Amino acid sequence: MIVIHSLRGGGAERVAADLSAYWVERGYRVPLVTQADKANDVYLLDPRVQRVALGTASASGGGLTGLVANLRRVWKLRRLIRRERPSLVLGMMTTSSVLAVIASRGLPVRVIATEHTHPPAQTLSPMWQRLRRWAYPKARRVVALTSGTAAWIEEHVPGSRVSVIPNAVRWPLPVEEPVIEPPARYGRRRLLAVGRLHELKGFDILLAAFAQLATYFPEWDLVILGEGEGRDALEGQIEAAGLTGRVSMPGRVGNVGQWYAESDLYVLSSRAEGLSNTLLEAMAGGLAPVAFDCDTGPREIVRHGIDGVLVEPAGDVEALAAHLSDMMAHEAKRLSYARRARDVLDRFSTARIMALWDEVLRAR
Repeated sequence: MIVIHSLRGGGAERVAADLSAYWVERGYRVPLVTQADKANDVYLLDPRVQRVALGTASASGGGLTGLVANLRRVWKLRRLIRRERPSLVLGMMTTSSVLAVIASRGLPVRVIATEHTHPPAQTLSPMWQRLRRWAYPKARRVVALTSGTAAWIEEHVPGSRVSVIPNAVRWPLPVEEPVIEPPARYGRRRLLAVGRLHELKGFDILLAAFAQLATYFPEWDLVILGEGEGRDALEGQIEAAGLTGRVSMPGRVGNVGQWYAESDLYVLSSRAEGLSNTLLEAMAGGLAPVAFDCDTGPREIVRHGIDGVLVEPAGDVEALAAHLSDMMAHEAKRLSYARRARDVLDRFSTARIMALWDEVLRAR
């Protein structure tokens, strides 16, 4: 049984869909449980996956109201676990992992917790932080995406049994709605970024860096794919910088693989990452990446100077502009890195990653 808040979109949500499809194909019965309603789903599930919505996703607030809301979530999940009788419950991300541990207490079921965001970058209330410290040592295993996150858990949540399992690269990418065709380039170059329009993704930093380069590279345009609460601020920044004709934000697209294929360079400007699915996808699609060297994530994917560039310090506009300038100016280097970037198809293959999951599933 996989437990996650919703399937509205995001890296962990996509991984939940992929894991459920893999395991149901191999004969497991896999209920996938969310608090949010099915109407909010972005990711399509294998039709053999049992989809269950608890209907408990409304904001819980704090104090007594929050306590009652979370007790209701635990009660409904526990009732479902007792009815379905899974051998294993997999919590996806912090709160779902904690709820899974609490709801399974005293029942004959193993629980695996997962972290998909590096904890120092999370906005987690003190209550949930305390619950994590209580719950994770009681889980059969805690899965982290990166060695950096694993080290943090071992230090700050003592007693946790931690395994590192990165995400598998998904390639070729399926084509889903909405389909937005990349505009014809007519000889122009395209710098591509993909992600939720959120402060953590650092698109404000990227726009500031691109503003420094636009005059020197008049043939280059920037495209940011994604949607989120930061759209208005970013559009204001684009207009203020006079970049309206050079930067576009088409929104979330279901044919992102086509955009990778029709771009020249990928940039990851995140202030913090777990393990970036878009970075893996872009490299699988044959794009050389320029990525901030966050505390975790990109350094476990990009081999600096071999198949991409890691920019230090993370968050520095001038450093990002300098490295982008170098890659934009030197086509031979871009193409050399791009050829080697496709090695992620082997390094992060489904076969390799699911072998790691099989070890965790068999662990006692």
